[in-house]
Amino acid sequence: MAKEKKAVNAITDMEVDFAQWYTDVCRKAELVEYASVKGFTILRPYGYAIWENIQSIMDAEFKKTGHENVAMPVLIPESLLKKEGELVNGFAPEVAWVTHGGNEKLEERLAFRPTSETMFCDHWSNSLQTYRQLPMLYNQWCSVIRWEKTTRPFLRSREFWWQEGHTIHETAEEAQAETMQQLQCYADFFEKVLAIPVLPGRKTEKEKFAGAEATYTVECMMKDHKALQGATSHYFGDKFSRAYDVTFTGRDNKIQYPFQTSWGSTTRMIGAVIMTHGDNNGLVLPPKIAPIQAMVIPVAQHKEGVIDAAGELLMRLKEMGIRARMDASDQSMGWKAAEYEMKGVPLRVEIGPKDMEKGQCCICRRDNGEKIFVPLNELETVVPQLLDSVHEGLYNRAKQNLENNTRVCMTLDEVKEFMETQGGFAKTMWCGELDCELEMKEKAGVSSRCMPLEQETVSDVCVCCGKPAKHMIYWGVAY
Repeated sequence: MAKEKKAVNAITDMEVDFAQWYTDVCRKAELVEYASVKGFTILRPYGYAIWENIQSIMDAEFKKTGHENVAMPVLIPESLLKKEGELVNGFAPEVAWVTHGGNEKLEERLAFRPTSETMFCDHWSNSLQTYRQLPMLYNQWCSVIRWEKTTRPFLRSREFWWQEGHTIHETAEEAQAETMQQLQCYADFFEKVLAIPVLPGRKTEKEKFAGAEATYTVECMMKDHKALQGATSHYFGDKFSRAYDVTFTGRDNKIQYPFQTSWGSTTRMIGAVIMTHGDNNGLVLPPKIAPIQAMVIPVAQHKEGVIDAAGELLMRLKEMGIRARMDASDQSMGWKAAEYEMKGVPLRVEIGPKDMEKGQCCICRRDNGEKIFVPLNELETVVPQLLDSVHEGLYNRAKQNLENNTRVCMTLDEVKEFMETQGGFAKTMWCGELDCELEMKEKAGVSSRCMPLEQETVSDVCVCCGKPAKHMIYWGVAY
């Protein structure tokens, strides 16, 4: 079976070449394919189905807190983009421009949206009039274009799919509360849906979003011990409101500027799932986002009654609300096992003549390979429990990886040695100065990941310069 599995879906072992393993999984599990335009990818049906499940769950969470979906234009006039200087300077190298409409040159260049703060502010400058309209809590599901130099499926591409939340509030306190609420929403989603533990924290001034007063992040650790920024939430204050002349009449009958936030997560989350949970047989999907939660496979299906018995299992699983399918094709059992391992299906449900005699089926877990023989009359009880157990197992394994590869370091040399020999998150104290942040990058090869919300004191001095420390901070090598 192992040989046949490799013949069907050969992928590079992650221990040999993690980057190639990742690309192999993305393509052979039929998540993406490269497009004819360099740096762009096609999100294939199986990959898009994962994204749809992410969208569905996340969108429901946003709506619980009063957010509404909107759709903004994909093109932004250059003059509008330039109104907020930090934003345009931050994105200038990545902006793609439209210069012609048909055969005619445009009077003004139009930018493909790299993000939509400008369009939301332009809309609010026309639609907001009074404090009674606040807060405005909007979210948009769309794609954006950023002309990245180096691309990799899901992690960094010139077009990617995301959600971007944009809100305006009457007071700074309300906007700050929104920023932290959405950060917690992301942290909960990663842990409860994607089975990925995260470190929530604040970005440094150097790493914050262009134009923001503060940027918050959830940071994840991949199986190769590298960091991945999972999602971000930004507090803007009233800077964008002033730049785009967004005003309202306040309770005191005076003209005021609203306070703004934005927050976003992308298809990069699928990349995080691959690199957190995947193995040398392919994808390992958390049950809540798996397009197929259970695959029914009839064993010795040519024998009388087997297909009918498998069909009965399929019907019962679907009636339970499980996303289930059946493979009654003429492919071999070994091929089928390898195929659904590659695609990360959480449970494989098998039934054959011997199982029918015993009134049972065999369920194989994708996360640990365990096989469980389940009495047919207990199917409705056991399957939901197994799906929950798969999620818990994935989360615990990822948490162990995070804990085992996080180390307190007291000196820059310790950070450098840790990164060269093991890799992971270096937990240190920091003075808060840019010079030390740049020196950490130059000498240890790490970037700041976040200053965690839950601060600790692991020493009194900065890991780099030895001066009095202001923050505890995590450093790492990031995607």
